[in-house]
Amino acid sequence: MSHTPHELQEEFPGQAEQIHALKESNAHFAKLADAYHEINRAVHRAETGVEPVEDLAETRMRKERMRLKDEIAGMLAKA
Repeated sequence: MSHTPHELQEEFPGQAEQIHALKESNAHFAKLADAYHEINRAVHRAETGVEPVEDLAETRMRKERMRLKDEIAGMLAKA
């Protein structure tokens, strides 16, 4: 298990400008990006023991992060 935060710019290298443009022009994308950032930070805090959570809760957070990332990836592919 990696304790590295999975920031959007790292998950989608070379698409930082596209991410920024979509956040500015698409309210739904901006909401997804904010939700991803929030859940990503929660997962990172859980992984590093800063805010310990039960295994099931951490698994749910990881699945939600993956769902958000998939939706973001789909929107980036269409843009």
